[in-house]
Amino acid sequence: MRHKYSILALVLALCAIPTMSQSEVLSSDTKMTLIKTITGAISPKSVRSSGTGLVSAHNMMYNHSVTIYDAQTFELVATVPDSVQLSHYGYSQSTATFKGAPVEGAYSPDGKYLYVTNYAMYGPGYDHEGHDTCSPNSKFDSSFLYRINLSTYQIDNIYPVGTVPKVVEVTPNNKYILVTNWCSYDLKVISVDTQKVVKTIKIGAYPRGITVSKDSRFAYIAEMGGNRIHVLNLTTFTQTYIPIGLNPRAVVLSPDNSMLYATLNLSGRVAAWNLTTKKMSAVITTGKAARSLAISSDGSALFVVNFESGTVSKVRARDMKILQSIKVCKEPIGVTYDAPTSRTWVACYDGSIKVFDNN
Repeated sequence: MRHKYSILALVLALCAIPTMSQSEVLSSDTKMTLIKTITGAISPKSVRSSGTGLVSAHNMMYNHSVTIYDAQTFELVATVPDSVQLSHYGYSQSTATFKGAPVEGAYSPDGKYLYVTNYAMYGPGYDHEGHDTCSPNSKFDSSFLYRINLSTYQIDNIYPVGTVPKVVEVTPNNKYILVTNWCSYDLKVISVDTQKVVKTIKIGAYPRGITVSKDSRFAYIAEMGGNRIHVLNLTTFTQTYIPIGLNPRAVVLSPDNSMLYATLNLSGRVAAWNLTTKKMSAVITTGKAARSLAISSDGSALFVVNFESGTVSKVRARDMKILQSIKVCKEPIGVTYDAPTSRTWVACYDGSIKVFDNN
C-alpha cells in the first residue's frame, strides 16, 4: 500500500507542475492566421500599436485622417481629421484651416499622446508640395509633426520639422521626439520638456526608419538613399555607422538590444546585424520591395511586408528562417505587432487593414 500511495503522490506532483501558458509560447512557434479585415474611409500608409490597447492607421492625403482602433475588438475608436489652424500656433498669418497628410505615428511612453508626421501641408501659401524624388535643393514646402491628445482624440500641438517628414519615434525615457525628413536629408530632435527642436542632425539622402535603444542612449536611423545605419549618441549627438547594405528602409531592435534588423527595400531582403560583435549575422530575401518591419515582444519573430510581392513574411529571428509568407493584399506597406493581443496588423495601401492572430 505504501508503494501505491507513493506512485499516486508522484502523479499528483507531476500534475502540479505549471505548463507553459499561451503568453509564454514563443511567437516563432506560432502561425499567423487572418482574423479580421478592416475597411472604411482609409488608405493606410502605416499602422502603429500603442501597446496599451490602441492601434492607429495614418491615411495620407487620400483621406486626410488618422483612424484609431480598439486593439482587442477592432472597433473604430476615433477618426482624427488632419485639419489645423496654423495661426492658432503662430505659424501662419492666415486664419484658414490647413490640411496635412499623415504618414507614420509613434506613441509617447506614458500613453498620453500619439505623434504623427505629415508628408505635406495643404492651404494658403503651400503650393510646392513635396515629392518622393527630391533633395534639400528642391525647395519643396516644409511640413509639421502633429500631437494627438489621447484623452480627447484632438490635435493639441504641432511642431515645424522639415520637408516630407516620414518616421517619428519617441525615446523610451520620454525626453526626445525624433523625426526623419525625407527631402531635407536630416533628423529633427524635439525636446519634450521645451516642446522645441533642439538639434538638427544631417543624415544624407532619404533618411527614414528610426529605432531607439531601451536605455534611450542611442538612436538608429536608416539612410535609405545610401547603405548605412546612422548610430546617433543621444547624449553627445555624435554619430557612428553600420554598413548594413543598400537601400535600408525600416529598422527594429531586439528586446535585449543585442541585434538590429533592417529591411533592404530594393533587394527585398532583411539584414540582421549583431551589435555585440559588430558583424552581419544574416541576410535573407523575403519578397519584392521589403518595406516595413515589426518584431514580436519576445524578440523571437519578425514580421515583414513585401510591397511588390503583396505578402507578409514571418521570420524566426534566431536563425532568420522564413516561417510563413502569406498573400495579404495588393500593396502591403505597413506592419505593427500588438503585444497585449499577440496580433500582427498589416496596412494595405489600397484601403484596408489585415489583422492576424499568432497562435
